[in-house]
Amino acid sequence: MKSLKVIALVLLLLSTFATITPVARASSSFRLGNEVLLEKHRHLIEGKRIGLVTNQSGVNSKGESLIDILANDKDLMLTALYGPEHGIDGKAAAGAYVESYTHPTLNIPVYSLYGSTRKPTPAMLTNIDVLLFDIQDIGARTYTYISTMNYAMIAAKENNKPFIVLDRPNPLGGIIVEGPVLEDGFKTFVGVDNLPMAHGMTIGELAFYFNRLIGADLTVITMEGYSREMIYQDTGLPWVQTSPNIPNIDSVFGYMATGLGEGTGIGQQDKFKFIGGANIDPDMFAAILNTAKLPGVQFIAERFIRSNGTSVPGVRLLITDFKTFNPAKSGLYALFYARSLCNFSIPKSGPTLATMVMFDKVMGTNQVGVWLEKNYSPQQMEAAYTPGLNAFKKERVKYLLYGYVGNKTNPSILVNGRNTFTDVKPFISNARTLVPVRAIAENLGAEVEWFERDNSVTITKDAIVVRLVLNSRAASVNGAPLLLDVAPIATAGRTFLPVRFVSEYLGAEVDWQGDRFAVAITTR
Repeated sequence: MKSLKVIALVLLLLSTFATITPVARASSSFRLGNEVLLEKHRHLIEGKRIGLVTNQSGVNSKGESLIDILANDKDLMLTALYGPEHGIDGKAAAGAYVESYTHPTLNIPVYSLYGSTRKPTPAMLTNIDVLLFDIQDIGARTYTYISTMNYAMIAAKENNKPFIVLDRPNPLGGIIVEGPVLEDGFKTFVGVDNLPMAHGMTIGELAFYFNRLIGADLTVITMEGYSREMIYQDTGLPWVQTSPNIPNIDSVFGYMATGLGEGTGIGQQDKFKFIGGANIDPDMFAAILNTAKLPGVQFIAERFIRSNGTSVPGVRLLITDFKTFNPAKSGLYALFYARSLCNFSIPKSGPTLATMVMFDKVMGTNQVGVWLEKNYSPQQMEAAYTPGLNAFKKERVKYLLYGYVGNKTNPSILVNGRNTFTDVKPFISNARTLVPVRAIAENLGAEVEWFERDNSVTITKDAIVVRLVLNSRAASVNGAPLLLDVAPIATAGRTFLPVRFVSEYLGAEVDWQGDRFAVAITTR
């Protein structure tokens, strides 16, 4: 019987591997934020004392440490380093206290932001003029590097220091946004802002989102050649271990799928590639999860053997399509199904922040525990958190920096070379590219007003005032009548107009890049 199980597993693995979606390598035009800074924006740091929040993941596309690059550049002055959880070398255990020290070769302070303080103190910032942030995130609200960024932004604001984020990819991509949104009463270092479990934002986009409450002197150096659909494998970059338990890309994608059960007895093993716990029937667990047909993943029954020889019954994740796999949703489903099999106890928070249990910190709410106790199905749970999630999705649009890859039907929009996000995709109709007016106009520095009484739109930039009326070719520029060749139309709740009209009347040049299915808008 054992040999039959092994054969069945091999056959399953072979059939699964055959369906794995290949990932494309990025073009040679892809650049990380730290590379763009040094190639195009050196003026932001030249002649200034530089502080750098980073760790071993802060490297360029060649794997060269930004610490070394800055320290070896004779025109730059690196004067202080700041390390997050796990330390500047990423070797400290999760939650371990990290000491500050003096760098042995650079002879500059290495301040720990996971020791006696989580936020840079005024004394830590006295010897710098500008504070840079360059750390690879993994796309999960609970991964504390983004909390370190948030606290560092607050300190920069309080001490009048410019803060520059060198943007990096969200390894999970920018499409999937999932899970309960953190509630105000549950803000801790495990979750510092009102984000869902999977936020679908780069660290640069997160910085802009955080800054709505902070008001720091913030600059984000965006990547080049990056789009929302890209997952980490699409960049062509090797993965640099971000923390002891995230050594590779499988661990990144498994983090939320296996690590949500803090305090329940249901937990991850093998660096977030396995989930299980006592009293779980692994065959039943695998069967019920596979029946749910969660996208991009299969679950293999297994008894994981720990280093001490004890076994943990559960399932191993086999990710078959990294682009459709939804880690947060898979993790919530796994937790709910695990409770249906073993009825684990649900951790309960006390009335104060000090008595809040880690389970609720991870969830960002105590409602998940309530839903579990009420024996909600995963579908009922999703329905309960979806209104808050949809509100977040609407809010986050304001802070997104990257658009989609263009195609024959829906071209991408490049504003001054940057792939620009629009919440409703542009489209081509009758050989014209129609774009959402507000998104493009605001990216060109214009203000847009909608008047429901007569279905009109006013676009104002400097001394130019353009007035448009929905479904009418009659328009005006500074009061002078103008006849459009195509009337503005409404689609998906947005007003669309040919991109050339919107851009050229706002002082921009428009060019079609057929090889990229992109419209390039350049301000004059």
